[in-house]
Amino acid sequence: MKPNEILIPLNLQYFGDTTMHARDAVSGAQGKAYVTIDGNRYQFAQLINIEARMDKEKTQVPIMGRTGKGNKATGWEGTGSATFHYNTSIFRKLLKRYKDTGEDIYFDIQLTNEDGSAKVGRQTTILIDCNMDGGIIAALDADAEYLEDEIDFTFEDWDMPEEFSMLQEML
Repeated sequence: MKPNEILIPLNLQYFGDTTMHARDAVSGAQGKAYVTIDGNRYQFAQLINIEARMDKEKTQVPIMGRTGKGNKATGWEGTGSATFHYNTSIFRKLLKRYKDTGEDIYFDIQLTNEDGSAKVGRQTTILIDCNMDGGIIAALDADAEYLEDEIDFTFEDWDMPEEFSMLQEML
């Protein structure tokens, strides 16, 4: 072997400096969101941003012969937050319904990312049995150009009926 020679394992094929094309970055504004509450489906046109997370719960496991512990997944929790224009009462009505009746309302949110210039196609994620943690019930701001609303929520399940296709550069 020569002094500055790099060894590439036989089971790996070297493709050089292939990188992702900028056009394949998915635009954050290209997509749609829908909310389904009590069987009624609404296009969430007011949406500014939304993020949903799945956090795994783990338990530390002592292992004989090791000085450190292992980590075993034992469950998960789904949480999210959304910011949207303050021009819909739909979520305030859910909070009021809970206040007035004690009935806690669950709903679904469907999010589709689709940027026509990206080769990856589209991805659709459905957040199932979302439940609001609370929310803004009234707002005024004389200094604001526009009013924003926001909610934090949890969800019980999720599905991904459509997923992005693999970029050629990844293969």
